[in-house]
Amino acid sequence: MYTRILVAVDGSQTSRGAFQAALHLAESFGAALRAYYVIENAPMYFEAPGYDPSILQKQFVQQGKDLTAELMQAMHEHSVSGEVTVGEATPADDVPELLLKAAADFKADLIVMGTHGRRGMQRLILGSVAERCVRQSTLPVLLIPSAASRAAEEAKDEHKGAQA
Repeated sequence: MYTRILVAVDGSQTSRGAFQAALHLAESFGAALRAYYVIENAPMYFEAPGYDPSILQKQFVQQGKDLTAELMQAMHEHSVSGEVTVGEATPADDVPELLLKAAADFKADLIVMGTHGRRGMQRLILGSVAERCVRQSTLPVLLIPSAASRAAEEAKDEHKGAQA
């Protein structure tokens, strides 16, 4: 059904759940998988004393490297072909547009993303990358809610406890 799947990852438990779902889909369909991580550049605040955006930037880059190694290992263990790519956003870039461009460049036929399920004021202030991708995408977008990731982790922990 699907031959090329793009999954958005950011290192959070929610995106890890989305990656696991995409990994299982890719394994089931024999699809190629591309995990896409965006390094967001923090805006420069010259007025804030002691503010050094390069520190945060270096942490994002390192997280991208660590995540790449971890996700590539998982793909290898499941015999799924693919790669992890890292994109860099400037303060003026729109992350949903970068994700959709990455999907188009990969010629994906499915986008998988985690969603935090924010509501009310939190959603208004923080926005929703997943919601904006769904609204702007011409491809199917599979959203994996954060609650599903938590439930999967709890089930895994229970399974480990039963084996001990």
